[in-house]
Amino acid sequence: MYIESMELKDFRNYEFLSLRFDKGTNIFYGDNAQGKTNILEAVYLCGTTKSHRGSKDREMIRFHENESHIKLRINKGGISHRIDMHLKKNKAKGIAIDGIPIRKAKELLGIVNIVFFSPEDLNIIKNGPGERRRFLDSELCQLNKIYLSDLFQYNHILNQRNKLLKDIAQKESLKSTLDIWDEQLVRYGASVIRSRREFVREMNEVIQRIHSSITGEKEQIELIYEPNVEEEQFLEILLKNREKDFKFKNTSSGPHRDDMCVKINHIDIRKYGSQGQQRTAALSLKLSEIHLVERKIKDVPILLLDDVLSELDVNRQNYLLESIKNIQTMITCTGLDEFVNSRFEINKLFKVVDGTIVN
Repeated sequence: MYIESMELKDFRNYEFLSLRFDKGTNIFYGDNAQGKTNILEAVYLCGTTKSHRGSKDREMIRFHENESHIKLRINKGGISHRIDMHLKKNKAKGIAIDGIPIRKAKELLGIVNIVFFSPEDLNIIKNGPGERRRFLDSELCQLNKIYLSDLFQYNHILNQRNKLLKDIAQKESLKSTLDIWDEQLVRYGASVIRSRREFVREMNEVIQRIHSSITGEKEQIELIYEPNVEEEQFLEILLKNREKDFKFKNTSSGPHRDDMCVKINHIDIRKYGSQGQQRTAALSLKLSEIHLVERKIKDVPILLLDDVLSELDVNRQNYLLESIKNIQTMITCTGLDEFVNSRFEINKLFKVVDGTIVN
């Protein structure tokens, strides 16, 4: 799997841009705030329908314009596919695959698989549980259409339940309707919990070998899924916590409060690990993501590296660069020293200057 080309029109700071990529390593370099990350964002958006920054559609449209267009051409198993994405300021985005419009985002899944690695990902371990849930969800949603649907339904019902809890404070007679929402919340929540547990189990099989190699076999890593509730106890706990939920007008239990523990040599590094250990563990997580996707889809994903190398020491840089040689990779950076010093093969080089590119 690899991306052949991309066209942007009125996306971020690009009025118009047409690019052809190499199957190997594509490097975008230049000063900060020139538009390098915007290229990766457009690729990720076409693969997942979402911005890795969490930006809304209207925020990605070029200033003073009302809409934006992205065209991405992908080669998968020798067959070429085209993804067209139309962003609008005040309407839902339009998506077409090979010229045929789609109605639901899950129809796009499986066309292209993308692993995105940014400096913020180095904080997966030390930041709050939300970062680790986001990591689990971002890959599961790409690999599993059922999980995407279950997670969407769960979040929708959770929002409705929270709204109802606020309404009950004004009108107590609405309490009788809470049972219906609880049953639905448990139904989809239990499925989310099961999928996350299985994903962490599979991740463990891959990450231990990778982390051991990075650390010269000095450290052993273990991932432990920490569900806020077990699926078979979910309904019971919801009922038990109702009075608390009424008081705070918020749902206090469920997979929206899950976490994942990361242990190195049996020590929880979320609390007690050094910054170096936390960063190495985060790197191991992202590399494991690549291998797990490869195992699932029997093909390699596209790797996007957004200015990550400058955040890693030489040993971790070298390990990362060595690991991605057989994967189409798009890298942003401010300079090329890391690649020159590592004698790393650059297949295509793009210089980015204020929304224009020279290759």
